[in-house]
Amino acid sequence: MQTCAPLAITAGEPAGIGLDIILQSIPRLKDCIVISDESALRQRAEQLGIHLELTEETTVSDHQLRFKSIPTSSTVVPGTLDPANAQHVLACLDEALRGTVAGDYSAIVTAPLHKGVINDAGVAFTGHTEYFAEHTNSEVVMLLVAGNVRVALATTHLPLAAVAQAITRDLIIHKVSILEHDLRTKFALENPHIAVCGLNPHAGEQGHLGREEIEIIEPALKQLREQGINVSGPHPADTIFCQHHLQHTDAVFAMYHDQGLPVLKHIGFGDAVNTTLGLPIIRTSVDHGTALDLAGSGKANAGSLLAAVELARHQVQARL
Repeated sequence: MQTCAPLAITAGEPAGIGLDIILQSIPRLKDCIVISDESALRQRAEQLGIHLELTEETTVSDHQLRFKSIPTSSTVVPGTLDPANAQHVLACLDEALRGTVAGDYSAIVTAPLHKGVINDAGVAFTGHTEYFAEHTNSEVVMLLVAGNVRVALATTHLPLAAVAQAITRDLIIHKVSILEHDLRTKFALENPHIAVCGLNPHAGEQGHLGREEIEIIEPALKQLREQGINVSGPHPADTIFCQHHLQHTDAVFAMYHDQGLPVLKHIGFGDAVNTTLGLPIIRTSVDHGTALDLAGSGKANAGSLLAAVELARHQVQARL
């Protein structure tokens, strides 16, 4: 691989397992810089019994971790949320974004944060994806990856009752276009095949179970094909995830969160990766939350973090 700027890893909610999974992964993070609070890193390492040497050098050993310290406002207690540290979490994101845009970092890998405690601190916050989209003025697509299975979403965190109204021809065209572009540029896939799900059971059963496929999805796919994008569908969501379909598919485009993600997480929970498409930067993330009850216990699984780091590396190389 060509050498490039280090990956930035934001440690997320300091009371959660972000620090744990980072510390457990030290030997495999030699090309990374962790953005967190130095004292919190040292205290968590001591609690976990991990030998830690923090450094700002570019060459590191198996026990050394490159870091940039952004102080917390309050002492971190594993498992105990503190709104006073919400600004620390956001400051870590800001530093990672600033540095990646400037070229100091090649990509961002995010450990889990806690949306609720940030809102409790008086900051309206809906998530990493929306935060980076707003701060880069980008239209984004959420893509989750488990091995060779990739699932993108037309809509994300909406009540099910609101999904049908949100599905429009323009939305499908726009988001599938972003997906196709980033599959080529960030995953190095030539002419990627995207299988698009229908909204209704059996993809509407020719209009007998709903007309969204006929009136919205099929016209959108026709326009995408005219633009040279390799799409198929609308497919029934209960069969598109069968192996004989997936082996000829580079990504599945699902209409809503629980249409696509339960299957993907069944395939790879704990090792899956969330990546944000449409940003001018590369950003990957773990597929799990803060797991406050596991913080400092040594029982957290670092598999998803390591998968997110590896995917970020591949995306960086695909872009070179």
